[in-house]
Amino acid sequence: MSSVVSRVSKFNRSKRAEALAEVLEQGALALGSFASGLSSSEWRARGPKDERPVGVVVHHVATMYPLEIKLAQTLAGGDPVTGVTWEDVHAMNAAGAKEFDAVAKEETLELLEKNSAAAAAAIRALSDEELSTSAPISLYSDAPLTCQFMLEDHAVRHSWHHLARIRKVLKR
Repeated sequence: MSSVVSRVSKFNRSKRAEALAEVLEQGALALGSFASGLSSSEWRARGPKDERPVGVVVHHVATMYPLEIKLAQTLAGGDPVTGVTWEDVHAMNAAGAKEFDAVAKEETLELLEKNSAAAAAAIRALSDEELSTSAPISLYSDAPLTCQFMLEDHAVRHSWHHLARIRKVLKR
């Protein structure tokens, strides 16, 4: 009976959600694979614009997945995202940079794997209707945007965005 249930639930899954989850997983895997091969000096290298060490940036991506998913789920439920500003984001990033300035590679890569898997599972649980649900988002001047946009602009693209920046910093 459980195999029938699992086949039915797989059949009823959103193809859009599956595609989003796969892109998130691919990005996290690419970031994790690249970061796992970094030397100690590369792990601690800092970029000219973003003065956080590379390892802190990888840790940042890993720690943001739960929050990014929570915001998307808020939208999926039809509720607005309120009280979140870019100033808040920058302050949170600065605090994380201080707190995790000497973060260990192994611990960070484990967190990236764990949190990206949980994020992908949460995305897969969304229906097409939830992905299309929109509500005002304070981060975007209260523009009513969809859950799918929030996922694409944050959790799904996050590892890709930072991997490109890290590659640029390390010239690799």
